[in-house]
Amino acid sequence: MPQAKIQEILKPVAAEEEARQEQRVRAGFWRTARRAARHIPFMDEVVAAYFAALDPKTPTRVRGTLLAALAYFVMPADLIPDFLIGFGFTDDLAVLMAAMTSIRGHITQEHRKAAREALDGAQP
Repeated sequence: MPQAKIQEILKPVAAEEEARQEQRVRAGFWRTARRAARHIPFMDEVVAAYFAALDPKTPTRVRGTLLAALAYFVMPADLIPDFLIGFGFTDDLAVLMAAMTSIRGHITQEHRKAAREALDGAQP
């Protein structure tokens, strides 16, 4: 995926759009995460990013970046449709990696602990 497209997806948006992204993420994250789990080798970090994005203590700019990446992840129709086995999550991987690389220090041990618990079956 071209870097310019990734930057476009992750760019800051107005508060109204960020609220729509948050609703989209809350509504579709777990369904998409279950489908993607065996295709994304760092799913534990994606789930930790989910908890960081919803944490009110996470800085606004970081929340915005994470919500944009996660909203793209849960969209059923994106650049490469997710139903294409072997290829469907490659664009999602690129966007998620770019977002998480830029904000990695803001995903806390509490977020990672919540992710481990969710992945071990105690999903909220």
